[in-house]
Amino acid sequence: MSDAGQEQLPRRLWWILAGLTLAWGVNWTALKVALAEISPWAFRSLCLGGGAAVLFGVLRAGRMRLAVPRAEWPRLALLALVNITSWNILIAYGVSMIPSGRAAIIAYTMPVWAVPLSVWLLGERMDARKLFGLALGLGGLVLLLVEEVANLKAAPVGTLLVLGAACTWAIGTILQKKFPLSVPASVYTAWIMLIGGVPIYVGALFTDLSSHPRVSTEAWLSVAYNVFIAFAWAHWAWIKIATSVSVTVFSLSMLVIPVVGVISGMLVLGERPSWQEYGAMLLILGALGTVVVPRRA
Repeated sequence: MSDAGQEQLPRRLWWILAGLTLAWGVNWTALKVALAEISPWAFRSLCLGGGAAVLFGVLRAGRMRLAVPRAEWPRLALLALVNITSWNILIAYGVSMIPSGRAAIIAYTMPVWAVPLSVWLLGERMDARKLFGLALGLGGLVLLLVEEVANLKAAPVGTLLVLGAACTWAIGTILQKKFPLSVPASVYTAWIMLIGGVPIYVGALFTDLSSHPRVSTEAWLSVAYNVFIAFAWAHWAWIKIATSVSVTVFSLSMLVIPVVGVISGMLVLGERPSWQEYGAMLLILGALGTVVVPRRA
């Protein structure tokens, strides 16, 4: 795709973005439910292993070629380590220490790191429209964080872990653009989930699962949701969007996900939205508009 095409989210990706927003937004609440009963290592092993198995099964059923050129394997391993291994370990432990809504907000500070890196390493150009969208989106995140500052200070380790995850996501997004692979997004997704999960599978072997001998139906439903929706489908959707548009456009498109995460947490916990939540939603939707609404000719 040309650079011009990458500066706007194509209409063909709108529904994929909508599905990804819902899938990952709701998943922050599902994560909290599962991690209350299942260790982070075991949970992520189930999700990554199951998600990869589902994707490979679909690809085999569709008779798609699964081979990756030998010269691209080092690149594939690096992308798997950053995008899958690092992100999943940091998020799993971080979410177990702080509320899911707060974790979602911190994780989606990713544009703060991704946009400057894209300008520096990829040579992407910033214009007034992008800067305005970034300002709107970050303003929305600041509003959501206003009431949480004291709570975040009370759980600094969890906050730092999720912030670290945001940084790895930003770096991984840059690396995907810097070192693209020749295989389709679906094949790439299946392989990085399988390879990136290896250190997590090994870590799970050394965790003590006896502290949670019985896992509730709700927790297993959360695992199933993660395997089929949040991992198998949503990871493909994420990579499809990330490799089709510029880093800035992709980053701004992702900002609406924590809004869904906060709303999901409110519905499950019975909390009532404050003016900050409503204001943040408007700002973030405005940011999304800067990459979705076509430019005037």
